Order: sequence, then structure tokens, then C-alpha cells
Amino acid sequence: MTVSAVVAADLVDLTRLFVGYLRFYQVPREAAEVASFLGQRLQRGDSQLFIARDEQGAAQGFVQLYPFQSSLALEPAWLLSDLYVDERARRSGMGEALMNAARVHAEATGACGLQLETAKTNLAGQRLYQRLGYVRDEQFFTYWLSLRG
Repeated sequence: MTVSAVVAADLVDLTRLFVGYLRFYQVPREAAEVASFLGQRLQRGDSQLFIARDEQGAAQGFVQLYPFQSSLALEPAWLLSDLYVDERARRSGMGEALMNAARVHAEATGACGLQLETAKTNLAGQRLYQRLGYVRDEQFFTYWLSLRG
């Protein structure tokens, strides 16, 4: 298995995986819309994406990070926004490899930490995060204000 930073040539594979990711969270979108969104991320460089491929070169998962400034730490940090491994490749170590790539990138860029959130029902993800040293926040709640409809 290999994990590498996403380049423009990965867009078709990344789009397929991202469509699966959105389906997992029950937010289906058309592939063209997803490709446009991801293409903008690559063009603007406003996120960092990594893609995991199996031994045959088939794309099996991705992780997407967004930079932010931690006001409490007064240092840069990364939001681990999206992590997905294709159903057929789960329990193969790809999720862990992608999480480790995210950590290496964060450390290399001088970040003070990585933040993520996940669905309360994503028990497999929670076990992975905890095994890798992530600690669930018991001090703060996450709120969302929708500005659409």
C-alpha cells in the first residue's frame, strides 16, 4: 500500500472515493459536483489531500486536511475534515496509514495538533482514532448554524 499527496492526475479516483464518502454520511451528490469541489481544492491549494492505493495501484481511501489557527494554543493546527476507506478495503490498515500521513504532514508543517469530529455512530472510526492517541473532547460541544434553507 502507498499513501501520497493528491495531484491533478488523481482527481478521477479521488472523486469516486469522495462520492462513496458522501454516500456513507447519507449526503449523496453527483460526481460532476464532487469533481468540481475537489478540483477547486487542488487548484486553490486550500486543503491537503492524501490518497491510499493498494499494491495493484487501485485507489482505496483518502484523507483531507484544512489548515486553521488554534486561538487557544496561539499556533497553527490542522482540521482532519474527511477520512474514507472503500468498504472492500476496510480493516486492511489503510485508514491507519492515512491517519499517519496526516500526522506526519501536520508535524512537518509545525502544527500544534490535529482536530477531527466524527459521527456518534462511527464506532470503528472512533476506535481507530483512540488507538492512535486522539482524545475525545469532553469540555466543548460542536454547534452548526446552517446558512442554507
